[in-house]
Amino acid sequence: MTAVDLLSQVEQVTGTVAAGAERHRGGRGALDILIRVMVGLARAAVSIGIVIFAWWAFLEYFNVSAFSGKGPTDVWHYLFSGPQASAHRTLMMNESKITLRDAALGLVAGTIIAIGAAIAFNLWRPVERALMPIAMVLRSVPLIAMTPLIAIIFGRNLRTVTVIASVVTFFPTLVNVTLALRSTPQDSVDVLRAYGASPFTTLRKVQIPHALPALFASLRVAAPLALVGAMLAEWLATGEGIGSNIFRGGAVSDARRARHALLDRAVSGDRRHRRTRAGPLRPELRPLTRCLERLGVFPC
Repeated sequence: MTAVDLLSQVEQVTGTVAAGAERHRGGRGALDILIRVMVGLARAAVSIGIVIFAWWAFLEYFNVSAFSGKGPTDVWHYLFSGPQASAHRTLMMNESKITLRDAALGLVAGTIIAIGAAIAFNLWRPVERALMPIAMVLRSVPLIAMTPLIAIIFGRNLRTVTVIASVVTFFPTLVNVTLALRSTPQDSVDVLRAYGASPFTTLRKVQIPHALPALFASLRVAAPLALVGAMLAEWLATGEGIGSNIFRGGAVSDARRARHALLDRAVSGDRRHRRTRAGPLRPELRPLTRCLERLGVFPC
């Protein structure tokens, strides 16, 4: 056996060992991924169980009436085991699709605008000094007070829902990305500037990659806010989706009786209503109620 043959055999053995180690690492990697997925599913199941238990315990501890407080079993009966469960599931799926579409459009639009504004603030500081105070003032205005004005400007359609959902997702993304762009390590910025890189090149090669974790973290905060904004717009503007469905579901309660009790208490000032349930409206107040209904103060 010559030295060449010996070297060839050594190379074959080395290649076989390397291939086996690679297969072992690949199998181990797949096993690690499977373990991570199972752990994530287990954590999600435990979290859902804790929420359901806290829900049930709250209703039982505070003795909430079954008329106003529905428990987990009531929801299960409504969606799965009731006589009209199929129709209820279809309704909820259709409404959920509308709300998810509205929230997704608002989230995407608000995120894109926030990223553009953060980049402009980073490149041109006078723009930040001029626009950031205005943004903070607008953020301090309650969204429920801003929604009717936005609905008047854009109409009761998808544009209004998109604008409202964009507003609530714009500010957390803007603040987080702006701070992340500024907190880029100065050494990295100085290296690019020493090689004559422009501000746009520095932004593209260093600052934006450094700000990506902050962007993803802000999206985790902004996504639930987009759902809230979309539901609020559906309630106050479009009349579609889960937000409007919640409003319609609350409207079918005994609102007339509650309204009569409120009017009777306001007129008479009788403190007995703090301790007793509301009864029928006093006969002498019924003409006043009918008059208010005709004027549109109370819904008929």
